[in-house]
Amino acid sequence: MVLDELPPLREVIATHGLAAKKSLGQNFLLDLNLTRRIARAAGPLEGETVYEVGPGPGGLTRALLAEGAARVITVERDARCIPALQQIAAAYPGKLQIIEDDALALDEAKLFDKPVRVAANLPYNVGTALLVKWLSAETWPPFWKSLTLMFQREVAERLVAKPDTEHYGRLSVLTQWRANAKIQFDVSRSAFVPPPKITSSIVHIEPLAKPVADARLSDLEKVTAAAFGQRRKMLRQSLKSLSPDAERMVTEAGLDPTARAETLSVSDFSALTRTFFP
Repeated sequence: MVLDELPPLREVIATHGLAAKKSLGQNFLLDLNLTRRIARAAGPLEGETVYEVGPGPGGLTRALLAEGAARVITVERDARCIPALQQIAAAYPGKLQIIEDDALALDEAKLFDKPVRVAANLPYNVGTALLVKWLSAETWPPFWKSLTLMFQREVAERLVAKPDTEHYGRLSVLTQWRANAKIQFDVSRSAFVPPPKITSSIVHIEPLAKPVADARLSDLEKVTAAAFGQRRKMLRQSLKSLSPDAERMVTEAGLDPTARAETLSVSDFSALTRTFFP
């Protein structure tokens, strides 16, 4: 196995001076068995192109290639990591493309001519922003056929939360409006170097062919921002920032004006959006 012929990740990190940078949200996974488990969670990879953000020293990159990915495209903004990734590229000729850039600034739809799988141990400081970017694409279905991503456990719980639960909020609505999300497994803080202060989770997300209910995305975001911005208030009060006649409009949407945001389903928010922004 070519994977085993590459140096251990601890040696790679030492050779290239890759001490994790807190400013970049870096925490490196060194257990290749664990990175292969993450790669397998991304789905059958034989013949697939995989997009990876923030590969760092390349632990997950190696796992994706070892699991049969036909091609891996990595985006890394930390120039210190590029030589380590180039070493992997040499071991897998023609299979690894390295892009030195900020993934938040990239237009991924222009990188790929067909949907790809995304697998990444996302840096904690940009994980949510990247997910929102990928879920908010104007073109749908999106450039990705699945996302297998690492988040802080708290963020993962928000993605899958149901109405009237602690973690249900704007991110829950956006995610579930356009996709199916499932927590695959947790990753202990002890698996990282340096260990973060929190537990992480791997989440697998697949896009829906179309949203669960009709609404314009930009308008849905306005409604959820207003509703959850004052989540302890009743809808008739929290949505007054969108219309002084909020109580009547909530009723027209078939909902109770005295209800609170956290009790509404994704379809309910879509109905509110269509009423406030016909």
